[in-house]
Order: sequence, then C-alpha cells, then structure tokens
Amino acid sequence: MAEGVTTVEIKSGYGLDLANERKILRVARRLGEQFPVTIYTTFLGAHALPPEYQGRADDYIALVCDTMLPALHAEGLIDAVDVFCENIGFSVAQSERVYDSAARLNLPVKMHAEQLSNIGGTQLATRYRAMSVDHLEYLNEADIVAMKEAGTVAVLLPGAFYFLREKQLPPLDLLRRYQIPIAIATDSNPGTSPTTSLLLMLNMSCTLFRMTVAEALQGVTTHAARALGKSDRHGLLAPGRRADFAIWAIESLAELAYRCGDNPCSSIVRAGIQESRT
Repeated sequence: MAEGVTTVEIKSGYGLDLANERKILRVARRLGEQFPVTIYTTFLGAHALPPEYQGRADDYIALVCDTMLPALHAEGLIDAVDVFCENIGFSVAQSERVYDSAARLNLPVKMHAEQLSNIGGTQLATRYRAMSVDHLEYLNEADIVAMKEAGTVAVLLPGAFYFLREKQLPPLDLLRRYQIPIAIATDSNPGTSPTTSLLLMLNMSCTLFRMTVAEALQGVTTHAARALGKSDRHGLLAPGRRADFAIWAIESLAELAYRCGDNPCSSIVRAGIQESRT
C-alpha cells in the first residue's frame, strides 16, 4: 500500500484443508474491510499435494472439487479459482476437474502453468477462457495463439524467476508479436517470491525480462486489472471510473523501474479520497 497499490489479489493455497483455506480467504476479506485497499480473492486449493495425500492426488482433487470449493463459494469467499498445473503440481486431467467444478458455480478461472515445463496447462486454461495464466517461462507459440483467441492475460512473475534462479525466460518476443496483454505481479509467497514490492517487480521486469518501461507500467495497471477480470473498474483513469492513483515525486516514469529500494510515492488517492501513507 505504501508503494501506491490500491488493489490486490490474494490467493489461498497454503492451508490445503477446508479449515485453513477458509481462514486464509476470511483474512483476505477482512483486510479489504479494515484497510484502504480493494481485495480480490482467488481459491488455489489445488496448489500442492498435502503430505497425507501422497500417492492419492485424485482423492485430494476430489476434496477440492466436492468439499472445499462448494463450501467456500457458498460463504462468499471466492472471486476466482486457480490451479497449479505442472509436473510437480497437478495433471491436466486433474486441473480440468477443478475447472469443471468452478464452471458449475459460475466462477472464473486462472492457472499457474508452464513454469518448469510444458504439459499443456495453458491449452486447458484457454479452453475454459481463463482470465490469466501465471509464470509462463515454457510457453510456446501454439499456447500464445490459444491465449490470443481466448483473451487470456499473461502474468509474468519476475520475483519468482529471480528467487529460484531460473534460466528459461518467458517468450517476450512471441507475446509481443501476438499482442498478448502482459501483467506483472509480485507473486508474494514464502516459498518462491518473498517480496511485496511492486516497484521492485517493475525493475526486475525490465532488467530480467527485458521489458520496456511502458510495458512494465501497463503490466501493473491496465493489464493487471484485466488479469483480474476487473478492467471495467481498475487499471486506468477515465470518466466514470474509480479515482485510484498514486502521485510520484519523480522527473520521469522511467524512474519507477530504475531505482532499487527507493519509494518516491508522495501521495495516494483511492476512490477520490487522499489516503495517509502511514
């Protein structure tokens, strides 16, 4: 919030049982009530396999689909549904079961895909018109064509790329060629991207991913809003929209992606009201 962020997506996926997934999502909702920030929640119960389900991934997916998802949706805790489709996560078939359950509840979907390999996650996500797909280091051209047709946003996560010392860069040239909207996020999490600084992500998207300043800035505003399915409310200033914006003490917008460890945010306006930065 101190860096000018007024809208945040919070994902679950660190409880891996109904009680703790519920707790995470309830906390997310409460943060949006107690602080001047808009919170959108994403249920990521299919994030990892709990130790007690080792060798029984299908049984855990059944728990996610038949118990967790309906219960948490009924409590009004879910805005979207995500799944980690990867060799160390869940298979395409298991991910599709999660998507089918989300579709029955009329919930939009997202996906973690193509981070460590390409097993077809993005192709599945686009068949279900996923709002966004995250990571995407191993994305190929056929995936990008499918994203273009589905209107799916590419969410790049330079913090995880850096922290895991990855070598495979996301295919920026192909994403540009097909004019895929590219969002940038912190992927703030205790395992692979322990940062909450969106300003640092601007820097890393330019230095590590070779994005332009304009691309990076669009990535944390217009395209980020689109990745949430909220481009009608957030992401740009226009008549009739919420007046959410930050005022920066800088000479050029490039400074936002240039400095490391500096926060030149001088003022934040949320819904037309100036907020305290303390």
